[in-house]
Amino acid sequence: MEQTTTKWYPSKWMVLFLIWVAYFLNQADRQAFNVVLPLIQEDLGLAASEMGMIASILTFFFAMMVPLGGWLGDLVSRKWLLSLCIIFWSVATMFTGVATSFVTLVLIRCISMGGEAVFGPNYLPMLSEYHSKTRAIAMALVQVAYYLGIIASGWLAGYIGQTYGWKATFIVFGAVGLLHGLLMVAFLRDKRKLATESATQSTPAKKVSLLDGFRIIFTTPTVLFVMIGFAGLLFVVAGYLTWMPAYLHENFQMQLSDAGFHSMLWTHCFAAVGVLLAGRLADMFGTKRLEWRMYLQGIGLIAAVPFIMLMGNATEMWVVCVGLAGFGFFRAFFDANTYVVVYDVIPAKYYSSCTGALCMMAWAVGSLSPMVLGFIKQYASLSTGLSILGCVWLVCGVIVLLGSKLFYRRDYELQQQLIARGE
Repeated sequence: MEQTTTKWYPSKWMVLFLIWVAYFLNQADRQAFNVVLPLIQEDLGLAASEMGMIASILTFFFAMMVPLGGWLGDLVSRKWLLSLCIIFWSVATMFTGVATSFVTLVLIRCISMGGEAVFGPNYLPMLSEYHSKTRAIAMALVQVAYYLGIIASGWLAGYIGQTYGWKATFIVFGAVGLLHGLLMVAFLRDKRKLATESATQSTPAKKVSLLDGFRIIFTTPTVLFVMIGFAGLLFVVAGYLTWMPAYLHENFQMQLSDAGFHSMLWTHCFAAVGVLLAGRLADMFGTKRLEWRMYLQGIGLIAAVPFIMLMGNATEMWVVCVGLAGFGFFRAFFDANTYVVVYDVIPAKYYSSCTGALCMMAWAVGSLSPMVLGFIKQYASLSTGLSILGCVWLVCGVIVLLGSKLFYRRDYELQQQLIARGE
């Protein structure tokens, strides 16, 4: 008699844990570069504008690569994509320590960012495979990993950099990521059935095209308006993450470890509170009035504007901390709802592709911010640059509120009709 075996799957909470730690390391690795930026600048003899240019090049490269990662995620095993890309970027991170010039630093960090670009559009769809009724809270908890990864990196990268040198920072961060990548290979499993694996389909499913994600964005108004808000969000966040440690280091004469810690701690601790509150409010009000998910996003961007102005113009550190805290708390209102809104109005088979296309266009805009602030810092001041960022969120917040009012419910109902017809 032929014996059948049941394939083992991890629990949905184990999957959440594996992705949570991977995302934590992803953000810690990325922020480590920003924290030790003054040490790299001094060691390699680079100007502030050149350091801003490096950050912009890396972010732009990430933006260009992420649609490829999203397209692959809709075609092949996400388990192997996620596991191998964390190993790939961790090894590249370890090799960052051999960089000796502008060119080698850019090349090695681009290799690392390539691995992160594959991870970006696939971890949430993988999470959605295991979490259906608990999807909103699972996504909110993973967003907390983003905040905590940046906080931990803010202190740890600064401490290692000042104590052992900036090259040691990348060796340590890369080694930890490599170990977790091996754990993901061992325990992560794909739950979905790929179309190419299904022998029972009478009509083979149409393969996802590399351009499908872009097509969906520009033919689904809700996603287009979310993308505009997301691009504005990342423009401000990329500038803040790159330059705030240096701002505190230079303006308040902080040690680098303290500057990295304080620049990230207040914002992301309050963001962790904000994202859980925003997720809860969106679930409460969204069941009664769908538009509230996007309303919260627009309100969050607008409410954060005074705090952005405050953190860039205050002359006392405690006032800067208030600005950082308010900025983080209200930005989380956007973070908590981005992909919940997008996945509400697009077909499930395009989740990764659409996420990749969305991230590409938003990060392409965000990539300009470090370079712009670098030039402003060189010829004016960082305070001026940070103030300009507030104006960006004001405009984007109004646009998101308008998109929610005009299109969200219509696009959601259209998607529900397609699901009911089995399309």
